Amino acid sequence: MKYKAIFFDRDGTLTYFNPEKEAWRDNIISEWSGKQFELPYEKMTRLFDLASEGRSPWYKTVDDERDFFRRFYRHLLIGEGVTESISERAEKLFSELWCNNDRALFSETVEVLEYFKSHGYKMGVISDTSPSLKLTLERLGIAEYFTSFTASSLVGAGKPSPIIFNAALSAQGVSANESLYVDDYKPEADGAREQGFTSFLIDRSGESSDKWSINNLKQLIDFAEKVDG
Repeated sequence: MKYKAIFFDRDGTLTYFNPEKEAWRDNIISEWSGKQFELPYEKMTRLFDLASEGRSPWYKTVDDERDFFRRFYRHLLIGEGVTESISERAEKLFSELWCNNDRALFSETVEVLEYFKSHGYKMGVISDTSPSLKLTLERLGIAEYFTSFTASSLVGAGKPSPIIFNAALSAQGVSANESLYVDDYKPEADGAREQGFTSFLIDRSGESSDKWSINNLKQLIDFAEKVDG
């Protein structure tokens, strides 16, 4: 077998954000504030800065993360002009939105994970995310497929930094040239390739058409079978 390991990004690759949860969030905050709620990237980053309270990094444990997001939702409500029952409402947002059916699996995810597990690959996740990375995958029922969970918040660097990729490789005891990688963000897929991974960009829109682009995770199976065949 040419490759010993395969690593996956999480969001946009294995999972997607639950649109029903996002709609519920937007509707209930709009109801409480009396105006249409939107959460553009710039607003979200300001809220993250407020919730961090000057701490760097923002969180190093799951308990830190819970406290952080409770603060995040308090600041969000205050910023939207909500004045009543802020603590109770912030807790409601936290309970509904943090690791509670906020993500779903793409239809092919389990089939692909089952294939690589059954063929003896070491499997890991590399994600620019918080300490709850493993917990989110446990709640989706797929954590059992992986033996490493490399989160940017825990290693102190995000993709495409070599630091996070090397941490993932060390966790599995493999080299980059023994590893496959897939990500839905081109700079990160390219960054992994620059480190020596055989790395694919998953673009479900089908707009990318170069040799390292796929539009469904099942194409990784096709690649692996050709290499091993």
